[in-house]
Amino acid sequence: MKTSRNYPLDVLRVLACLLVIWQHASEHYYIMYDGHLSHESSTTIIAFLNSLSRCSVPLFVMISGYFLLPMKDSATLFLRKRLTRILGPFIVWCVGYAIYYVFYWHHSLGQCLRNIAHIPVNYGTEVGHLWYVYMLLGLYLLVPVLSPWLRQCSRHQLQGYLGLWGLTTLLPYVHLLFPEVLGECFWNQSPMLYYYNGFVGYLLLGHYARRYGLPAALPSLALLLVGYAVTCLVFYLRIDGATWASEAELSWEFCSANVAMMAVGIFSLVQRLSVKREHRLLTDIALTSYAIYLAHIIVLNFFLDSLAGRLGTVLLEIPLISLLTLAVTYLLVKLLSRLPRSKYWLGA
Repeated sequence: MKTSRNYPLDVLRVLACLLVIWQHASEHYYIMYDGHLSHESSTTIIAFLNSLSRCSVPLFVMISGYFLLPMKDSATLFLRKRLTRILGPFIVWCVGYAIYYVFYWHHSLGQCLRNIAHIPVNYGTEVGHLWYVYMLLGLYLLVPVLSPWLRQCSRHQLQGYLGLWGLTTLLPYVHLLFPEVLGECFWNQSPMLYYYNGFVGYLLLGHYARRYGLPAALPSLALLLVGYAVTCLVFYLRIDGATWASEAELSWEFCSANVAMMAVGIFSLVQRLSVKREHRLLTDIALTSYAIYLAHIIVLNFFLDSLAGRLGTVLLEIPLISLLTLAVTYLLVKLLSRLPRSKYWLGA
């Protein structure tokens, strides 16, 4: 019997994948190679173009929570299945990027070998988007711990946990007034709400969405619009006084309240789409989204080198580069998937 597929979540996967690429494409325009903020006229436009893309990773995590919680297999089987699917391609792509940078950044063979040897420590080579895999693996390790509680907890108990997590999403702004709160100090990096912080909240939100649903369409739209407005405004207000790009990105933190509002709003609105029949291309892109995530930087660099600064405005360049990168990376992944045992090293 064929399992019914949740096509709105396919839409969410593809949207999240595009937003990740959009975010990385836009970074070329406002972050200099040493991490300084580029004070160009286009930087203000970036505030509006890139703000929505910050909910990309939260959307991916919510989708994981929707499907994985509570765990249906034994802990051993669950971890073996998930880690096999994630770790093999991750290691292969770490090695691949180390070799790629020999040609792209002219790394020496020695640097390439050091990057490969560094894989067990962190990244293997400095490809920033791979941080996501470490975070995802950490969440997978939590699933066996969370699942027994989720099977017996009430709606109010789950809401209570999510409420405490929601408070932690305000901490990036609280820290502007009080750098250390609730027990933070230089010898204690795990204050009172430390264990409620981070992406685990999005994982549980995904489970909550499946079990109880999310806000109605109008409140969801309000969450999206207000979250987007705050994200844009805070970035815009911090541009002039910022030296480093990270200083301007306060409202772009993935676990900030405004980004959480956007993620919940988009997740809820897309879930309400009336997508009843299969759209093969959409579903296929969704199924290959992990491989696209791992591989897209190579394709993105090609289009940035070819098109950035040549169309006259970021309003054209960022959308075009993002769409081309998604399309070409998908096609390359489909070609590579024809090779033997590709599911163990490609990620598709």
